[in-house]
Amino acid sequence: MSLASNIKYYRQRENLTQEELAEKVDVARSTVTQWETGWSQPRMGAIQRIASVLNVSVSDLVADSISMNSTSRPAASITPTPSRVAYAPLLGRVHAGDAQEPVMLEEKISAPYEVIQHRPHAYFLEVEGMCMGNVYPEGCYVLVDPDVVPQNGSIAVVSIDGADYVMRRMFRGANTLVLSPDTYVEGFEDIVVSNPDDHEVKFAGAVVWFQAAKEME
Repeated sequence: MSLASNIKYYRQRENLTQEELAEKVDVARSTVTQWETGWSQPRMGAIQRIASVLNVSVSDLVADSISMNSTSRPAASITPTPSRVAYAPLLGRVHAGDAQEPVMLEEKISAPYEVIQHRPHAYFLEVEGMCMGNVYPEGCYVLVDPDVVPQNGSIAVVSIDGADYVMRRMFRGANTLVLSPDTYVEGFEDIVVSNPDDHEVKFAGAVVWFQAAKEME
């Protein structure tokens, strides 16, 4: 089993709901959902808290199979597969709002191996602002693949006229480039670039995945 499957398995064994587990380990319920679906993985500190709440050792929680010492496994169960972790660099912060200079960082962020294995040049950016709050909340990490060419409707990281970076949903017309917000917060407007060939518009890539930051502590 993967770490995601193990968390779900032991949570259900303890008769806990996702909300109850979230409360006990001090995270949001949506965070537990992301753990159990494999969208994000907890760091070691969170894993230790989860193991304590679920009355299981850390080694059993992260193991690629359920320990027969901790519980029996049905004979018809699927052969477990290991959960691997990979890392991508956190290169900076991108503003989901008004265009501005990126803030450069030098860190590495863990993510499921399956997400990163075919994206050798992908990197994380930390989201600032609420312009894309309907899809990417402020403070989360978005994985940007510079090898992916943004299509209409893609969420792209764009440099306008050489310096300014913004993350928005992109729509391209015959002579117009529109960068649209996707948020419940009022006050954000489309960025409309007429005759984009007359401007220096650089696409840094498309957002292909994201994870919350809180559960990674």
